[in-house]
Amino acid sequence: MRYGLAELEQVSTWLLEQAAGFSLICFEADLGTGKTTLIKSILKTLGSEDTISSPSFGLVNEYKTGDGKPVYHFDFYRINSPEEAIDIGWFEYLDSGGLCLVEWPEKLGNLLDKEPYLLVKIRIEDGLRQIQLEENGV
Repeated sequence: MRYGLAELEQVSTWLLEQAAGFSLICFEADLGTGKTTLIKSILKTLGSEDTISSPSFGLVNEYKTGDGKPVYHFDFYRINSPEEAIDIGWFEYLDSGGLCLVEWPEKLGNLLDKEPYLLVKIRIEDGLRQIQLEENGV
């Protein structure tokens, strides 16, 4: 799927439809490609009224959907090893039943090996973002 920023709301709705059944969605893209912007739009689509920001320094932010369900937004850009994710309670978040949205999943090493997740790859081509989806561990 190709999209511009004007289509974020429609892309978020489409992406959530594609992610039905997944409690873990990972976002893979270069810096500045729009991972956080897309996640903000997804949270808005889910009805969150929270102020949404990148968890770059705290590693994880918790938000609530419109019906009060938790959503965890992770940004692992600054971690140096998968053990840092374990130290903040990675497995507890996965087991919480809340939706987990992960930026920089490649920093998790083999921690994703046994987890079913939807991988969202974002690239910029000709001024538009291109999304490719891959289902993993299912």
